[in-house]
Amino acid sequence: MGVRESTSVYESWLARMVPVVRADLALKHRLMAANGFAFLRATFYRWAQLWPETCRELCDAPAVLAVGDLHVENFGTWRDAEGRLIWGVNDFDETVTLPYTQDLVRLGASALLAIEELRLTLSARRACGAILEGYSESLRAGGGAVVLAERYRWLRDLAVARLKDQRPFWQHLRSLRAAPGRGHSRMRKLLHAALPADATEPHIVHRQAGLGSLGRLRLVALARWCDSMVAREAKPLAPSAWLWARGARQRSPRYGEILRNALRVPDPFLEVHGQWLIRRLAPDCSRIELASLPRGRDEDRLLWMMGWETANIHLGSPDKRRPILADLRHRGDRWLCPAARRMAELVERDWRKWRKQARIP
Repeated sequence: MGVRESTSVYESWLARMVPVVRADLALKHRLMAANGFAFLRATFYRWAQLWPETCRELCDAPAVLAVGDLHVENFGTWRDAEGRLIWGVNDFDETVTLPYTQDLVRLGASALLAIEELRLTLSARRACGAILEGYSESLRAGGGAVVLAERYRWLRDLAVARLKDQRPFWQHLRSLRAAPGRGHSRMRKLLHAALPADATEPHIVHRQAGLGSLGRLRLVALARWCDSMVAREAKPLAPSAWLWARGARQRSPRYGEILRNALRVPDPFLEVHGQWLIRRLAPDCSRIELASLPRGRDEDRLLWMMGWETANIHLGSPDKRRPILADLRHRGDRWLCPAARRMAELVERDWRKWRKQARIP
Protein backbone atom coordinates (compact mmCIF):
# COMPACT_ATOMS: atom_id res chain seq x y z
CA MET A 1 0.00 0.00 0.00
CA GLY A 2 1.50 3.34 -1.08
CA VAL A 3 1.28 6.55 0.89
CA ARG A 4 -1.66 7.91 -1.12
CA GLU A 5 -3.72 4.76 -0.69
CA SER A 6 -2.73 4.54 2.96
CA THR A 7 -3.91 8.10 3.55
CA SER A 8 -7.22 7.52 1.78
CA VAL A 9 -8.00 4.28 3.63
CA TYR A 10 -7.00 5.72 7.00
CA GLU A 11 -9.08 8.87 6.57
CA SER A 12 -12.12 6.82 5.58
CA TRP A 13 -11.67 4.81 8.77
CA LEU A 14 -11.18 7.98 10.83
CA ALA A 15 -14.41 9.47 9.47
CA ARG A 16 -16.26 6.47 10.90
CA MET A 17 -14.67 7.06 14.31
CA VAL A 18 -15.01 10.84 14.80
CA PRO A 19 -16.53 13.93 13.16
CA VAL A 20 -14.17 15.21 10.45
CA VAL A 21 -14.09 18.42 8.43
CA ARG A 22 -13.25 17.77 4.78
CA ALA A 23 -11.88 21.27 4.21
CA ASP A 24 -9.49 20.76 7.13
CA LEU A 25 -8.33 17.45 5.66
CA ALA A 26 -7.63 19.25 2.38
CA LEU A 27 -5.54 21.80 4.29
CA LYS A 28 -3.69 18.97 6.01
CA HIS A 29 -2.83 17.44 2.63
CA ARG A 30 -1.32 20.74 1.48
CA LEU A 31 0.70 21.16 4.68
CA MET A 32 2.00 17.58 4.39
CA ALA A 33 3.75 18.60 1.17
CA ALA A 34 5.70 21.41 2.87
CA ASN A 35 8.61 19.40 4.27
CA GLY A 36 9.55 16.05 5.78
CA PHE A 37 9.07 17.20 9.36
CA ALA A 38 5.52 18.36 8.71
CA PHE A 39 4.84 15.10 6.86
CA LEU A 40 6.06 13.08 9.85
CA ARG A 41 3.80 14.97 12.25
CA ALA A 42 0.78 14.47 10.00
CA THR A 43 1.17 10.76 9.21
CA PHE A 44 1.45 8.58 12.28
CA TYR A 45 -0.87 6.14 10.51
CA ARG A 46 1.81 5.64 7.84
CA TRP A 47 4.57 5.35 10.45
CA ALA A 48 2.52 2.63 12.16
CA GLN A 49 2.60 0.62 8.94
CA LEU A 50 6.34 1.01 8.34
CA TRP A 51 8.00 0.88 11.76
CA PRO A 52 7.44 -2.82 12.64
CA GLU A 53 9.09 -3.99 9.41
CA THR A 54 11.84 -1.40 9.31
CA CYS A 55 12.83 -1.75 12.97
CA ARG A 56 11.98 -5.40 13.46
CA GLU A 57 14.90 -5.91 15.86
CA LEU A 58 13.33 -3.38 18.26
CA CYS A 59 9.84 -4.86 18.35
CA ASP A 60 10.65 -7.40 21.09
CA ALA A 61 11.47 -4.63 23.60
CA PRO A 62 9.32 -4.33 26.75
CA ALA A 63 5.94 -2.78 25.96
CA VAL A 64 4.53 0.26 27.76
CA LEU A 65 1.57 2.58 27.46
CA ALA A 66 3.29 4.88 24.97
CA VAL A 67 2.72 8.29 23.41
CA GLY A 68 2.80 6.83 19.90
CA ASP A 69 2.91 10.09 17.93
CA LEU A 70 5.97 11.50 19.69
CA HIS A 71 8.16 14.16 18.07
CA VAL A 72 10.24 17.17 19.08
CA GLU A 73 7.27 19.57 18.81
CA ASN A 74 4.94 17.40 20.92
CA PHE A 75 6.08 19.18 24.07
CA GLY A 76 4.58 22.23 25.68
CA THR A 77 3.54 23.95 28.88
CA TRP A 78 0.52 24.24 31.14
CA ARG A 79 -0.33 25.63 34.58
CA ASP A 80 -0.95 23.29 37.50
CA ALA A 81 -3.42 23.83 40.36
CA GLU A 82 -0.83 26.03 42.11
CA GLY A 83 -0.34 28.21 39.05
CA ARG A 84 3.16 26.83 38.43
CA LEU A 85 4.37 26.44 34.85
CA ILE A 86 4.82 22.77 33.91
CA TRP A 87 6.61 21.40 30.83
CA GLY A 88 6.02 18.01 29.24
CA VAL A 89 4.39 16.00 26.49
CA ASN A 90 1.54 18.04 25.06
CA ASP A 91 -0.64 15.50 23.24
CA PHE A 92 -1.67 11.86 23.61
CA ASP A 93 -4.04 11.39 20.68
CA GLU A 94 -2.30 8.18 19.54
CA THR A 95 -1.67 6.56 22.91
CA VAL A 96 -1.45 2.78 22.70
CA THR A 97 0.63 -0.08 24.12
CA LEU A 98 3.91 -0.26 22.18
CA PRO A 99 7.54 -1.33 22.67
CA TYR A 100 9.25 1.52 24.53
CA THR A 101 11.71 1.74 21.63
CA GLN A 102 9.01 3.05 19.28
CA ASP A 103 8.61 6.37 21.09
CA LEU A 104 12.38 6.85 21.22
CA VAL A 105 12.90 6.06 17.53
CA ARG A 106 10.09 8.40 16.49
CA LEU A 107 11.46 11.18 18.70
CA GLY A 108 14.93 10.59 17.27
CA ALA A 109 13.67 10.52 13.67
CA SER A 110 11.84 13.82 14.22
CA ALA A 111 15.06 15.36 15.54
CA LEU A 112 16.96 14.17 12.45
CA LEU A 113 14.32 15.66 10.15
CA ALA A 114 14.48 18.92 12.13
CA ILE A 115 18.27 18.92 11.70
CA GLU A 116 17.87 18.32 7.97
CA GLU A 117 15.62 21.38 7.76
CA LEU A 118 17.92 23.51 9.97
CA ARG A 119 15.42 23.68 12.82
CA LEU A 120 18.16 22.14 14.99
CA THR A 121 21.91 22.58 14.52
CA LEU A 122 23.53 19.69 16.38
CA SER A 123 24.62 16.42 14.74
CA ALA A 124 22.38 13.38 14.35
CA ARG A 125 24.57 11.33 16.69
CA ARG A 126 24.54 14.00 19.39
CA ALA A 127 20.77 14.44 19.09
CA CYS A 128 20.02 10.74 19.49
CA GLY A 129 22.66 10.41 22.19
CA ALA A 130 21.09 13.22 24.22
CA ILE A 131 17.61 11.68 23.92
CA LEU A 132 18.83 8.25 25.00
CA GLU A 133 20.91 9.62 27.89
CA GLY A 134 17.99 11.65 29.25
CA TYR A 135 15.65 8.69 28.93
CA SER A 136 18.02 6.28 30.67
CA GLU A 137 18.85 8.69 33.48
CA SER A 138 15.17 9.36 34.14
CA LEU A 139 14.47 5.63 34.42
CA ARG A 140 17.40 5.10 36.78
CA ALA A 141 16.30 8.04 38.94
CA GLY A 142 12.65 7.01 38.98
CA GLY A 143 11.70 10.01 36.86
CA GLY A 144 10.53 13.42 37.98
CA ALA A 145 7.93 15.85 36.65
CA VAL A 146 9.36 19.01 35.08
CA VAL A 147 8.06 21.87 37.22
CA LEU A 148 9.48 25.18 35.99
CA ALA A 149 9.53 26.86 39.38
CA GLU A 150 12.55 26.20 41.60
CA ARG A 151 14.44 24.09 39.05
CA TYR A 152 15.11 24.05 35.30
CA ARG A 153 15.56 27.82 35.05
CA TRP A 154 17.13 27.49 31.59
CA LEU A 155 14.07 25.57 30.35
CA ARG A 156 11.70 28.05 31.97
CA ASP A 157 13.52 30.88 30.20
CA LEU A 158 13.08 29.05 26.88
CA ALA A 159 9.40 28.40 27.54
CA VAL A 160 8.48 31.93 28.60
CA ALA A 161 10.50 33.67 25.87
CA ARG A 162 7.58 33.13 23.49
CA LEU A 163 5.05 34.60 25.97
CA LYS A 164 6.24 38.22 26.03
CA ASP A 165 3.47 39.44 23.75
CA GLN A 166 0.21 37.53 24.15
CA ARG A 167 -1.86 39.75 21.85
CA PRO A 168 -1.25 37.75 18.63
CA PHE A 169 -2.57 34.60 20.32
CA TRP A 170 -5.89 36.17 21.29
CA GLN A 171 -6.16 38.14 18.05
CA HIS A 172 -5.89 34.87 16.14
CA LEU A 173 -8.63 33.20 18.21
CA ARG A 174 -10.94 36.21 17.84
CA SER A 175 -10.43 36.09 14.07
CA LEU A 176 -11.73 32.51 13.74
CA ARG A 177 -15.06 32.01 12.02
CA ALA A 178 -18.10 31.19 14.09
CA ALA A 179 -19.05 27.52 14.19
CA PRO A 180 -22.43 26.58 12.67
CA GLY A 181 -25.15 27.06 15.25
CA ARG A 182 -26.46 23.51 15.15
CA GLY A 183 -25.10 20.05 15.77
CA HIS A 184 -22.63 18.48 18.21
CA SER A 185 -24.73 19.45 21.22
CA ARG A 186 -22.71 17.28 23.61
CA MET A 187 -19.51 19.02 22.54
CA ARG A 188 -21.08 22.45 23.01
CA LYS A 189 -22.45 21.63 26.45
CA LEU A 190 -19.03 20.45 27.63
CA LEU A 191 -17.42 23.64 26.34
CA HIS A 192 -19.91 25.93 28.08
CA ALA A 193 -19.57 23.93 31.31
CA ALA A 194 -15.77 24.31 31.18
CA LEU A 195 -15.92 28.13 31.10
CA PRO A 196 -15.92 30.12 34.36
CA ALA A 197 -19.48 30.29 35.72
CA ASP A 198 -19.73 34.08 35.37
CA ALA A 199 -17.99 34.37 31.99
CA THR A 200 -19.73 36.72 29.56
CA GLU A 201 -20.14 37.00 25.80
CA PRO A 202 -19.57 33.28 25.16
CA HIS A 203 -19.44 32.17 21.55
CA ILE A 204 -18.12 29.12 19.73
CA VAL A 205 -15.67 29.18 16.83
CA HIS A 206 -14.10 26.58 14.55
CA ARG A 207 -10.34 26.09 14.93
CA GLN A 208 -7.76 24.47 12.66
CA ALA A 209 -4.71 23.31 14.60
CA GLY A 210 -1.99 20.70 14.76
CA LEU A 211 -1.10 18.34 11.95
CA GLY A 212 -1.65 14.83 13.23
CA SER A 213 -5.21 15.63 14.32
CA LEU A 214 -5.92 18.25 11.66
CA GLY A 215 -9.15 17.24 9.98
CA ARG A 216 -10.97 16.29 13.16
CA LEU A 217 -13.62 18.77 14.22
CA ARG A 218 -12.32 21.29 16.78
CA LEU A 219 -14.57 23.78 18.51
CA VAL A 220 -13.41 26.57 20.82
CA ALA A 221 -15.54 28.48 23.31
CA LEU A 222 -14.37 32.08 23.67
CA ALA A 223 -15.64 34.35 26.44
CA ARG A 224 -14.69 37.29 28.62
CA TRP A 225 -13.95 36.81 32.29
CA CYS A 226 -12.68 39.50 34.64
CA ASP A 227 -12.36 41.82 31.64
CA SER A 228 -10.06 39.47 29.70
CA MET A 229 -10.35 36.63 27.22
CA VAL A 230 -10.59 32.95 28.17
CA ALA A 231 -10.84 29.93 25.87
CA ARG A 232 -11.69 26.24 26.09
CA GLU A 233 -11.25 23.75 23.24
CA ALA A 234 -13.05 20.49 22.51
CA LYS A 235 -11.86 17.85 20.07
CA PRO A 236 -12.92 14.24 19.49
CA LEU A 237 -10.70 11.30 20.39
CA ALA A 238 -10.30 8.23 18.21
CA PRO A 239 -8.55 4.90 18.79
CA SER A 240 -4.86 5.00 17.90
CA ALA A 241 -3.94 4.70 14.22
CA TRP A 242 -1.60 1.92 15.36
CA LEU A 243 -4.65 -0.30 15.85
CA TRP A 244 -5.91 0.64 12.40
CA ALA A 245 -2.55 -0.28 10.85
CA ARG A 246 -2.54 -3.66 12.61
CA GLY A 247 -6.15 -4.42 11.75
CA ALA A 248 -6.63 -4.87 15.49
CA ARG A 249 -9.88 -4.70 17.42
CA GLN A 250 -10.73 -1.09 18.14
CA ARG A 251 -11.01 0.05 21.73
CA SER A 252 -11.79 3.29 23.47
CA PRO A 253 -9.14 6.04 23.26
CA ARG A 254 -6.63 5.76 26.11
CA TYR A 255 -5.91 9.45 26.57
CA GLY A 256 -7.35 9.53 30.08
CA GLU A 257 -5.52 6.36 31.08
CA ILE A 258 -2.09 7.73 30.21
CA LEU A 259 -2.85 11.03 31.97
CA ARG A 260 -3.72 9.14 35.16
CA ASN A 261 -0.73 6.80 35.10
CA ALA A 262 2.21 8.83 33.78
CA LEU A 263 4.58 10.60 36.16
CA ARG A 264 3.09 14.01 35.56
CA VAL A 265 1.76 17.14 37.27
CA PRO A 266 -1.91 17.33 36.23
CA ASP A 267 -3.37 20.15 34.19
CA PRO A 268 -6.57 20.95 36.13
CA PHE A 269 -8.29 22.14 32.94
CA LEU A 270 -7.56 19.04 30.88
CA GLU A 271 -10.50 16.64 31.00
CA VAL A 272 -11.61 13.57 29.08
CA HIS A 273 -15.37 13.08 28.76
CA GLY A 274 -15.82 9.85 26.87
CA GLN A 275 -14.97 10.63 23.26
CA TRP A 276 -14.28 14.33 23.91
CA LEU A 277 -11.15 16.07 25.16
CA ILE A 278 -11.67 19.47 26.81
CA ARG A 279 -8.75 21.75 27.58
CA ARG A 280 -7.83 25.34 28.32
CA LEU A 281 -6.23 27.34 25.52
CA ALA A 282 -3.84 30.13 26.43
CA PRO A 283 -0.37 31.31 25.42
CA ASP A 284 1.14 29.54 28.44
CA CYS A 285 -0.87 26.37 27.81
CA SER A 286 0.15 25.20 24.37
CA ARG A 287 2.58 23.24 22.25
CA ILE A 288 6.05 24.79 21.80
CA GLU A 289 7.30 25.06 18.22
CA LEU A 290 11.06 25.01 17.66
CA ALA A 291 10.78 28.20 15.59
CA SER A 292 9.38 30.05 18.63
CA LEU A 293 12.43 29.31 20.78
CA PRO A 294 15.26 31.86 21.00
CA ARG A 295 18.48 31.38 19.08
CA GLY A 296 21.42 30.07 21.04
CA ARG A 297 19.28 27.60 22.96
CA ASP A 298 21.06 24.58 24.44
CA GLU A 299 19.79 21.91 22.06
CA ASP A 300 21.62 19.05 23.77
CA ARG A 301 19.93 19.82 27.07
CA LEU A 302 16.55 20.33 25.40
CA LEU A 303 16.67 16.90 23.71
CA TRP A 304 17.99 15.37 26.94
CA MET A 305 14.91 16.73 28.71
CA MET A 306 12.67 15.31 25.99
CA GLY A 307 14.23 11.91 26.66
CA TRP A 308 13.71 12.43 30.40
CA GLU A 309 10.04 13.32 29.91
CA THR A 310 9.50 10.32 27.61
CA ALA A 311 10.63 8.10 30.47
CA ASN A 312 8.21 9.92 32.79
CA ILE A 313 5.42 8.78 30.49
CA HIS A 314 6.70 5.21 30.28
CA LEU A 315 7.01 5.04 34.07
CA GLY A 316 3.23 5.01 34.03
CA SER A 317 3.78 1.30 33.29
CA PRO A 318 5.69 0.78 36.59
CA ASP A 319 6.32 -2.95 36.25
CA LYS A 320 8.34 -2.26 33.08
CA ARG A 321 11.04 -0.06 34.62
CA ARG A 322 13.49 -2.85 35.45
CA PRO A 323 12.90 -4.79 32.20
CA ILE A 324 13.50 -1.61 30.18
CA LEU A 325 16.70 -0.82 32.05
CA ALA A 326 17.90 -4.38 31.42
CA ASP A 327 16.97 -4.10 27.75
CA LEU A 328 18.83 -0.78 27.44
CA ARG A 329 21.96 -2.33 28.93
CA HIS A 330 21.71 -5.19 26.43
CA ARG A 331 21.32 -2.84 23.44
CA GLY A 332 24.10 -0.46 24.42
CA ASP A 333 24.20 3.20 23.47
CA ARG A 334 24.46 3.08 19.66
CA TRP A 335 21.18 1.54 18.51
CA LEU A 336 18.95 4.62 18.44
CA CYS A 337 20.65 6.73 15.77
CA PRO A 338 20.75 4.03 13.04
CA ALA A 339 17.09 3.15 13.65
CA ALA A 340 16.08 6.82 13.63
CA ARG A 341 18.01 7.33 10.38
CA ARG A 342 16.23 4.44 8.68
CA MET A 343 12.83 5.76 9.66
CA ALA A 344 13.69 9.36 8.76
CA GLU A 345 14.76 8.17 5.31
CA LEU A 346 11.45 6.33 4.83
CA VAL A 347 9.50 9.41 5.92
CA GLU A 348 11.43 11.56 3.45
CA ARG A 349 10.85 9.00 0.68
CA ASP A 350 7.09 9.07 1.29
CA TRP A 351 7.14 12.86 1.58
CA ARG A 352 8.86 13.22 -1.81
CA LYS A 353 6.23 10.96 -3.39
CA TRP A 354 3.45 12.94 -1.74
CA ARG A 355 4.97 16.24 -2.84
CA LYS A 356 5.39 15.03 -6.42
CA GLN A 357 1.84 13.73 -6.64
CA ALA A 358 0.55 16.96 -5.09
CA ARG A 359 2.42 18.84 -7.87
CA ILE A 360 4.25 21.11 -5.44
CA PRO A 361 7.26 22.74 -7.19
